[in-house]
Amino acid sequence: MSMGRRRFLTLAGATALGVASREGASAGSPALRSRPAPTDSVPARSDPVSLFMCGDVMTGRGIDQILPHPGDPRLFEPYVKDAREYVRLAEMRHGAIPRKAEFPYIWGDALDELSRVQPDVRLINLETAVTTSDDRYPKAVSYRMHPRNFPCITAARIDCCTLANNHVLDWGMGGLAETLATLEQAGIPWAGAGRGVAEAEAPVALHVREKGRVLVFGLGVGSSGIPGDWAATGTRPGTKLLSDLSPTAVGRVSEAVAQHKQDRDVVVASIHWGANWGYDVSAVEEAFAHGLIDQAGVDVVHGHSSHHVKGLEIYEGKLILYGCGDLLTDYEGISGHESFRGDVGAMYFASVDPPSGRLVELHLVPTRMKGFRVTRAPEQDASWLRDLLEREGARWGTRADLRPDGTVAIGW
Repeated sequence: MSMGRRRFLTLAGATALGVASREGASAGSPALRSRPAPTDSVPARSDPVSLFMCGDVMTGRGIDQILPHPGDPRLFEPYVKDAREYVRLAEMRHGAIPRKAEFPYIWGDALDELSRVQPDVRLINLETAVTTSDDRYPKAVSYRMHPRNFPCITAARIDCCTLANNHVLDWGMGGLAETLATLEQAGIPWAGAGRGVAEAEAPVALHVREKGRVLVFGLGVGSSGIPGDWAATGTRPGTKLLSDLSPTAVGRVSEAVAQHKQDRDVVVASIHWGANWGYDVSAVEEAFAHGLIDQAGVDVVHGHSSHHVKGLEIYEGKLILYGCGDLLTDYEGISGHESFRGDVGAMYFASVDPPSGRLVELHLVPTRMKGFRVTRAPEQDASWLRDLLEREGARWGTRADLRPDGTVAIGW
């Protein structure tokens, strides 16, 4: 995307005001962003690190309209011109949805699960711009949420957002600057986008008391719909966009990991890749995921972009999620692709051994969007998800077991 004068001034103005400042963000080696380390010095234990991961969190458009501070509802889509139409469609499907809903509302039953499991790290792919910018990038579908609605993210105590996706720059460079400033103000670190290439490539280090760190790298691939001119450069803000999934790309990720990885670090590569509908995992994607583990020192591949759950693999004892589906969207009233059950998602809870990076345990909580709110999936939907994971995981030897409590345990 060529940066016009107005876009440049918007970004430069934000920087001058101090909302876009960050050490090492513009040039040189990537600066490590982090959640603060515990102040007390405690020897590391051998306990597993527990991670919560999920598919896309899309809190723009219709969801933004039901929160306390709805933004401009205008849309520029081929068929829908007002974001409130997505609210109306969802209400036709599942009944009335509250307006000016409290921020935790959208998480619904997910908050109970998070409270019960108490994972060490909560990681999401935030697939929306957080901005009031009108500098729309010319594409078919654009997402934005009002910055004053961002407490809907902090309500779930999210530790890290990945931003290398195909909606973070929907509202231009000014929109990206405001998104980053909002995250910064909320104290939530991000990976995969930045005000320059160094910041976009920088991982997030999440310190886990007595256990070590989790390093999160955000990566985007053009197959997910990320425009090529959204790639961050030395002079242009943008995303960490991989040009391909070649062995050379694996090598570049390997170099980045080597700069930051320490003993007992659990390294997560969070990747936005692949088309929206379809269960296929290409040989190229599989080889890239294996390369990240074999050569780059990655312990968990967190894949997302598909609007439905895809298969998963345990490779050399390490977790590869090829597609986590959607957790939070405003799609529930939209027809089409019903066979993929895009309304059925999952909360992924993984336990990883810090010294080795190997997966210790993995279970999923099946979810369903209803009334723009995450709910526990009923037994029939949970069984459907179990069968899907069994079918798609057969090529890698993974198994799925539906437990009496409605969760799905993964075996390998």
